Amino acid sequence: MTASVRWGILSTAQIAQDELLPAFMDASNAEVVAIASSNTKVKDIALKFGIPKVYETYEDLLRDPEVDAVYIPLPNALHSQWVKRAAENGKHVLCEKPAALTASEAEEMIEVCKKSDVLFMEAFMYQFHPQHQRVREIITSGEIGEPKIMRVSLSFYLDDRAGNIRVNPAMGGGSMYDLGGYCVHSIRNALGTEPVRIFASGRKDSGGRVDMSVIGIMELDNGMTALFDVSMDRTREDHYEIVGTKGSVKATRAFVPQMVNGEALIVTQTKDGIFREEKLIGHQYVLQVEHFSQCVLEGRTPTYTPENTIQNMKVMEACLESMNRETFLLI
Repeated sequence: MTASVRWGILSTAQIAQDELLPAFMDASNAEVVAIASSNTKVKDIALKFGIPKVYETYEDLLRDPEVDAVYIPLPNALHSQWVKRAAENGKHVLCEKPAALTASEAEEMIEVCKKSDVLFMEAFMYQFHPQHQRVREIITSGEIGEPKIMRVSLSFYLDDRAGNIRVNPAMGGGSMYDLGGYCVHSIRNALGTEPVRIFASGRKDSGGRVDMSVIGIMELDNGMTALFDVSMDRTREDHYEIVGTKGSVKATRAFVPQMVNGEALIVTQTKDGIFREEKLIGHQYVLQVEHFSQCVLEGRTPTYTPENTIQNMKVMEACLESMNRETFLLI
């Protein structure tokens, strides 16, 4: 195998243009060799990013023997279908979050990947920024004492809603699918624990189609409590905080530090009321691409495993069910 993974991109989705294609260009062990889309702008996009091959259909790209792996930034409802097709064509898969719309759907597509002997990873890019490892180190050090509660907030205001897939229920729209997965994952990732009881409440758009905002409460198996709120209907928020018996630690740019050139800011408060700020630089999309590409080159499972994806989806599914039933749920 070459020292560089040869990637294909399924679609001209905006996240691919804004974040992933630049990340592939900066990655040390990856190169994009093909892109597929019926979008009339695909050739211009290929030219801009130096992509040599352009296909009109996803199937044509998947049949290309010179493509080792594919990145799938399609609408949420299409992930399962194209992950399975990619796997059946022998392509390793990096798929945008949420990987699926239900836990059973995630299990099915991951099983196809395993049977096809290809690697799969859900693209929760934020976890590759070094700030989160630093947060875990601060917790483990005992500096904030025994962790008691974690709070997560992630939101933005969606201006142009007409025709936007984020408000299309058939495409897996809604704030829980678009943003909630980050909150659920960050709680599980930072605390190394799992929810056992969940309550979630949501507010839908004026047409009653999708949830525009969700608030959730989780009881965790280590005795802690976690709160999260997500919204596509208010100004941008992007942070999480863990509060302990002696202090607290807050990741103030937890999910989108790329908006400030990859700079994260961690604020720790000790029992003496002293605040300490730490800045960490990381380009999380590049780190994500390099990690998965190296796993492909070495034939090893990514640190964010398929089993972790399934568990995250189970928690998200419980949040959605609780929201619809307006009751606490045991997991």
